[in-house]
Amino acid sequence: MKLLYLGDVMGRAGRAAVAERLPGLRAEWGLDFVVVNGENATSGAGLSGAHAKALLDAGADCLTLGDHAFDQKDMLAFIEQEPRIIRPLNFAKGAPGKGARVFTAQGGRKVLVAQALGQVFMKRPFDDPFSALDGVLRAHPLGGLVQAAIVDIHCEATSEKMAIGHWCDGRASLVVGTHTHVPTGDAQILNGGTAYLTDAGMCGDYNSVIGMEKTEPMRRFVTGMPKARFEPAAGEATLSGVCVETDDRTGLATKISMIRVGGRLQPALP
Repeated sequence: MKLLYLGDVMGRAGRAAVAERLPGLRAEWGLDFVVVNGENATSGAGLSGAHAKALLDAGADCLTLGDHAFDQKDMLAFIEQEPRIIRPLNFAKGAPGKGARVFTAQGGRKVLVAQALGQVFMKRPFDDPFSALDGVLRAHPLGGLVQAAIVDIHCEATSEKMAIGHWCDGRASLVVGTHTHVPTGDAQILNGGTAYLTDAGMCGDYNSVIGMEKTEPMRRFVTGMPKARFEPAAGEATLSGVCVETDDRTGLATKISMIRVGGRLQPALP
């Protein structure tokens, strides 16, 4: 199976890049299943129902969220109506929606998508992501109930993301980090056959401070004082993410490629 994961969609620029490029990439690269992290797609903070629909219409099979999952209040109800949206497993106990779900890809093949939030340096004390993911992966063994499994680990700390990758090695097809909006250069297949990338980066304008227009973040760093709201940068976006090929029989990865399309960053293709 050929899987594509795209990192955090940032504001209007990120949404436009996904809408413009993803349909063609699905056809050109022969993609079987596409996951997009949409948690910053609406004004840089959360995901609205309308913007979720636009990303799904562009060709995403599943959208993941993150610590800003419900910043847009209509998502509280929308996620219950739209099963293709996944919020973190270890979010608040009473949160709506699901943190993991099995989807049907082309040819009837089953794909598990799960997401968890890290604990290190995060603003809220989320529950343990290791035990949350362990239960889901045990219930959905590769090569058995599912032909592929994708884990989105939404963390600040690279060490925590790496630990999750090794924790899931051999039990997931792909473990990919999100949240920091900067693509890392460590795409690899771990010893047990799981593809891994510490951070997928963002789908947004990289002429920015992690996707935000530069003036206000720089002012706050220099003066320590806010003057205005953060606003997403509106220049041409780069699609950033990772493409993975898997063996349907085992569910393990056979190839991993970093993806960068358009915008300012050096291109990278599968």
